[in-house]
Amino acid sequence: MWPFKKKAAEETRSSGSGFTAEIMAARESYISGRRGIAELTATAQGAVTLWEGGLGLADVSGTDLLDRRSLTLCARSLALRGEALFLIRDAGLVPCSDWDLKTRDGRPTAYRVSVSEAGGGRTFTALAAEVLHFRIGCDVAAPYYGTAPLKRAQLTAGLLNAVETALAEVFETAPLASQIVPFPEAPQTDLEVMARGFRGNRGKVLIRESVNVAAAGGPAPMQDWKPHDLSPDLSKAMTRETLAAARDAINMAFGVLPGLTAPATTGPMVREAQRHLAQWVLQPIATGIAEEATDKLGSAVILDVMRPLQAFDASGRARALGAVVQTLALAKEAGVDPDIAMKLVGWED
Repeated sequence: MWPFKKKAAEETRSSGSGFTAEIMAARESYISGRRGIAELTATAQGAVTLWEGGLGLADVSGTDLLDRRSLTLCARSLALRGEALFLIRDAGLVPCSDWDLKTRDGRPTAYRVSVSEAGGGRTFTALAAEVLHFRIGCDVAAPYYGTAPLKRAQLTAGLLNAVETALAEVFETAPLASQIVPFPEAPQTDLEVMARGFRGNRGKVLIRESVNVAAAGGPAPMQDWKPHDLSPDLSKAMTRETLAAARDAINMAFGVLPGLTAPATTGPMVREAQRHLAQWVLQPIATGIAEEATDKLGSAVILDVMRPLQAFDASGRARALGAVVQTLALAKEAGVDPDIAMKLVGWED
């Protein structure tokens, strides 16, 4: 009989910001990239750079916490992850690498955040009022989670990744620029000497004996040093068209017009593509960031992307200003209240 009870072993679990968690997160990023997110392609990184530049240059009024560095980190996280989380501190915003949340009525109430440090991350709990949580592409089933543009277009991203991977393997392993040259029956040593004679002789005249001989009853087949190319014909696989279509679709997923990367694009097309990106993609995101900051910081925050990017028609705006000034002058002469006239056309502010 054993009179003592065995002491229960304490189970130790790893925190969300340890070395193991970082390795698992890196592995998950690699697997998800091969699955269709394609974060490492030049097309995706080019679109992410446009997001970073656009939001990083935004005019911020109402707070000093949203500096250029925080807005750039926010833009990159929104483009690749679909959401970004920052802790509100007196010294500034602290970016969080990982987090988990608790909700009530679909709204977050508390977060368990992980902050990356040089010597190892730390994890702690914060209330919803202590963090700024920006997200895009929310689903009605989970409005507290955001989705990245490439996550919403996995088939297109997977196609782009597959085509680029296939082309990389072809250029790495295929016998490009290799040729087979017919030669009469000869020992292997003579063939090796012949091959070394061809190698590296660029710009020189090579004189070799022809294979057209008349012996033993007739001439040889009329081939006479006609080479046979071993390079694969990739045009039949339509890799160029497929790659261009996938690239354009990825750009559209990020709000970048395909004409911006077209080889024959012009200046007006570039300006229209930049205006479309700023007006229909970056400015709505900036408005959402300003709304979240206004709710958490207690002061009215406004973010403007259009003015610093000059994403507007300067000549059209000048003509509109001239027409407005002329109309206001005519209204004053006729005794019409300018405020009432502006409200009639929807210009209340």
